Amino acid sequence: MSLMSQGADLAQLDRAGAARAEPSVAGVEDYLALLKPRVMSLVVFTALVGLVVAPGHLHPVLGFASLLCIAIGAGASGALNMWYDADIDAVMARTRNRPIPAGRVVPGEALAFGVTLACGSVVVLALVANFLAAGLLAFTIFFYAVIYSAWLKRSTPQNIVIGGAAGAFPPMIGWAATTGTVSLESIVLFLIIFFWTPPHFWALALIRADDYARAGVPMLPVVSGRAETRQQILVYSVLLAPLGVAPWLMGFAGLTYGIVAAAGGAVFLAMAWRLKRAGEGASGAAAAKSLFGYSVLYLFVLFAVLLIENRVLAVLGSAGA
Repeated sequence: MSLMSQGADLAQLDRAGAARAEPSVAGVEDYLALLKPRVMSLVVFTALVGLVVAPGHLHPVLGFASLLCIAIGAGASGALNMWYDADIDAVMARTRNRPIPAGRVVPGEALAFGVTLACGSVVVLALVANFLAAGLLAFTIFFYAVIYSAWLKRSTPQNIVIGGAAGAFPPMIGWAATTGTVSLESIVLFLIIFFWTPPHFWALALIRADDYARAGVPMLPVVSGRAETRQQILVYSVLLAPLGVAPWLMGFAGLTYGIVAAAGGAVFLAMAWRLKRAGEGASGAAAAKSLFGYSVLYLFVLFAVLLIENRVLAVLGSAGA
């Protein structure tokens, strides 16, 4: 049986389950889990950096409301993704205890929850910020829920490359909320996350390849093999390292950021090279886990330094004035 036919059979089972009318037995924690809070936290943080680093000024109350809308929009994307992916989540060890496959939330309720949050977050962001930011948020939700979840994830091993755009939009949305525009600087922040996503996610996919194969998801290690995946991780790491330094080279980040980004990128490259050389077995799995963990730290530190540096410079500038 092919990966695609397995996926089709699982999808039929999910659609049948979605037709059930029984109420869920979900608690508050189950609805919070539908929002994918770990992913949401990264979205909110990178959006905050875009909002704060952007030139101009947004009232703190409106800034907080904008971030809340972006967070809710990200949660809506997570809920819609879990609704659509309930069939494959039930097969994978990593996800089988999520609220829908575990039977605590009925699929139809998750769908209604996600759609309500999506519509509400976009409308409110348009009111508290501007239509451009709201439009970008709406497109991000659509891209993640429809383009990635419903199409790319089950059809191509390049799913995470193209689909990674959804996770890269938040700093651009934050920037647009402050300025009402999309500038080259915000595009660079987008590209950093866009090129960070494949090595980050493929490192996890190397660890969970058997899970994805069982669920019929054509992730790169399943379709092209682990060796090709390690090679692609290295390629994207080579592209990511100079992009990480770009904010300093372009003048909207200071020397501290430049040093941290250059050093962090060098470590990222070294770990990607180590993973490529590690091969199969325990050493390969250990190298993949190390790169996955470091990739999260790398992106967090990069954006944290950019945020702190910007705020420190702003305070010094105010003191000097």
